[in-house]
Amino acid sequence: MTSSPLATAPLWHLGPLSITAPVVATWAIMAVVAIGSLLLTRRLALVPSKTQTVLELFVTTLDQQIRDTIESDPGPYRALIGTLFLFVLVANWSSLLPGVEPPTAHLETDAALALIVLAATVFHGLRTRGLRGYLATFAEPTWVMIPLNVVEQLTRTFSLVVRLFGNVMSGVFVVGIVLSLAGLLVPIPLMALDLLTGAVQAYIFAVLAMVFVGAAASTERAGTSRRAHGQG
Repeated sequence: MTSSPLATAPLWHLGPLSITAPVVATWAIMAVVAIGSLLLTRRLALVPSKTQTVLELFVTTLDQQIRDTIESDPGPYRALIGTLFLFVLVANWSSLLPGVEPPTAHLETDAALALIVLAATVFHGLRTRGLRGYLATFAEPTWVMIPLNVVEQLTRTFSLVVRLFGNVMSGVFVVGIVLSLAGLLVPIPLMALDLLTGAVQAYIFAVLAMVFVGAAASTERAGTSRRAHGQG
């Protein structure tokens, strides 16, 4: 029986769990992001250093993007969106390290990230609208749309998985093939392009997460709907 080309051989087993190379890489990336964040933010001052200035610029840009997309206070969403962006960015760029395959080139990692976005969508929808108000969004504009709205919620999550997996995996394949055929120097422009592509994919994933969470958390449409029913 031929194994799937997408299957990953386990490095070792932890009880019933199989620990694979993408899992180890994911742990390493989470550690790098967490420790790096702690080190960079432990000495914040009123007069910022160059490093703090860059960090503040990143946070300001992130807040503005969230504010423009969700049209709400960015505070409740900053940690989620920022962490997703940084993780996907570092994971995509890890492909440039010799012998490392980016975790985002595996369906399991992308599915986990998409499920985090789905859980955040439900959480913020419940937080801003309440249980009844959030469930009512599935019946907009009419109760006939309930099945389609439920399917839309699932397909949006699936689209996040397919988009990230397809783009990252294709980049890994192209660089790997050119590297095996052309030697070490020729693929350098492709590796630079891979850096740009990885950053763009991280940005797109973060923006889509903002859009999905913002759509669930927005109370404007719910308020408009209630006013329309009241006028009717």
